[in-house]
Amino acid sequence: MLTAKLAAGAALAAALVLAPARAAGTDATAAGPHWRWPTSPPGAIIEPFVAPPGPYAAGHRGLDVAASPGQSVLAPTSAVVQFSGVVVDRPVVTLRVDEHVLVSFEPVATELAVGTPVAAAQQFGVAARGGHCDERCIHVGVRVDGEYVSPLAYFAGIPPAVLLPLN
Repeated sequence: MLTAKLAAGAALAAALVLAPARAAGTDATAAGPHWRWPTSPPGAIIEPFVAPPGPYAAGHRGLDVAASPGQSVLAPTSAVVQFSGVVVDRPVVTLRVDEHVLVSFEPVATELAVGTPVAAAQQFGVAARGGHCDERCIHVGVRVDGEYVSPLAYFAGIPPAVLLPLN
């Protein structure tokens, strides 16, 4: 049990350390820790963000948050529906927060049309089946000026990482 908790803590710390900095010019109202979790109650992080070493390299470009099919998915902040549709085998919803920031959710189904505004904490969809999460989670990805960044930099309730000297 202790080993599992230590491993989870290490994975979270690694995700925070590996997260690229937010792009300059990003609207301060979109920057964390102001976003709310997309599930209520907040789901456990099943897989952390892992920054790839390059734009085409392997990595995990988001968070997998525990959720069951049919569970409500809430807007983490005020946004507008940018995309809603099926990508490969899963329903995907992308919300545009501002001119720099997009947040995508999969597998998440919605009946909202592109261009529909959503308020922070408003239900905009439900967890569905499909993709690598299938029936256990939703994948949340954040892009700033086209680059994936750690969603943990935006969500409330995550304390900032503190780097300590080696000695």
